[in-house]
Amino acid sequence: MLLADLVSVSAAVSATRSRTRKVDLLVETLRRLRPEEAPVAVSFLSGSPTQSRLGVGYATVYGVEVVPSDAPELEVVEVDSFLTEISETSGPGSKGRRETLLADLFGRATEAEQEFLRGLILRNLRQGALQGVMADAVAAALGVPLERVRRAAMLEGDLVVVASRALAEGPDTLGGASLALFTPVQPMLAKTAQSAGSAVADLGQAVVEQKLDGLRVQVHRDGDRVAVFSRNLRDITAEMPGVVSEALALSGRQFILDGEGLIVGSDGRPLSFQDAMSRESTGNTLSAYYFDILHHDGADLIDEPLETRRRALEALVSPDFRVASIVTSDPGVADSFFEQTVESGFEGVVVKDPRLPYEAGRRGSGWLKVKPTHTLDLVILAAEWGSGRRQGWLSNLHLGARDPDGGFVMLGKTFKGLTDEMLEWQTHRFLEIETGRQGHVVHLRPEVVYEIAFDGVQRSTRYPGGVALRFARVKRHREDKSAADTDTIETVRSYFR
Repeated sequence: MLLADLVSVSAAVSATRSRTRKVDLLVETLRRLRPEEAPVAVSFLSGSPTQSRLGVGYATVYGVEVVPSDAPELEVVEVDSFLTEISETSGPGSKGRRETLLADLFGRATEAEQEFLRGLILRNLRQGALQGVMADAVAAALGVPLERVRRAAMLEGDLVVVASRALAEGPDTLGGASLALFTPVQPMLAKTAQSAGSAVADLGQAVVEQKLDGLRVQVHRDGDRVAVFSRNLRDITAEMPGVVSEALALSGRQFILDGEGLIVGSDGRPLSFQDAMSRESTGNTLSAYYFDILHHDGADLIDEPLETRRRALEALVSPDFRVASIVTSDPGVADSFFEQTVESGFEGVVVKDPRLPYEAGRRGSGWLKVKPTHTLDLVILAAEWGSGRRQGWLSNLHLGARDPDGGFVMLGKTFKGLTDEMLEWQTHRFLEIETGRQGHVVHLRPEVVYEIAFDGVQRSTRYPGGVALRFARVKRHREDKSAADTDTIETVRSYFR
């Protein structure tokens, strides 16, 4: 398949807001792929090259200016080979060699292909072919139920890998996916509720558990081997010696546990996320407090209801290392537990439906988080050069919520809550992911996620989503989250409604 074919469908997907139309366009392309093209094409259409790191940034990519080709000739697998060679170039003179390779690649690309390649290399394609849309398209192209694709991707932690294999080798490969120790599973996520009592009223009898302001950890053990993974599936075992030691002390030989890494002070109150990370870097160790179990001694538990998983967790982990919780159908009892939890220094509660399985990688309606103040996880779309005390720093942040159909929707700006340390850090970081400038505004790849506190949502004709945040302020940098984990525009609108 020619690269031009992908460029064309990418542009068409970007041009429509209809999810159905996006899926139809992708299906038509996926069905035309040869087996060897599937991994590359699926990666490209998902917005990323197949290589994890290319070693080139904005300045290099846009610094290469060559006359575009008059006619399309590049094959997708040929482009992938170019990018692999760029990624493997290292040592003295590597910068010049990468620039030469980019110039050779761009010189064989049409103008439209050059623009696509720049966005692809910088992981900044604004085409709307997000993983949710791609999963729908892969299922339709293969003629299988969507849940088969989602489940395989959930178990293997990578939709691109699952989709590429199924398109190349056939849909039967989807059934071969299973939970594997030391292959992290995307965590189940929670939606937001207004209060613990209202969440219990909606669910009926529910589990209400403390919400810890820690570092999400997934702990795998097989005999004497233990691995710890972060929320974004990064291996952080070397950074978590305390968690590893505690996991080895448990009686089970094989398990996958889901929990939060946290440091509890001598007064019994938990440290904040930032303090815990700072203490970790100076030698103090985190302990893990668990609220779920996905696998135990050869048995997968993700399809079991929460009440069954809780019994398995209680049999394996002592109360000292389990997240405190109650089971109730009384909204008043739930609200009281929430108040006691917040007074004890915890972030809030999560209300869970005990009848539901573990929906890995999804923000299911069976988990509802409640915090004392409204917060959203938003991506930073751009930043403005500051003035006065903030002169010389990128400060005023453009806040974006995720659009499930693709891209991000701006909700307003803020510089409130930024410390001098954050201003200095984000200025350096933002310049590394800059995609362009417009006056004093520096536009960014949507990669940095901040937790934003706010007092409410108001109607707005100024911003494209029709709503804006009231009194938005920065609470913290969510280094454990990616842009795909941010709250959606519909979540924001639900506050307004």
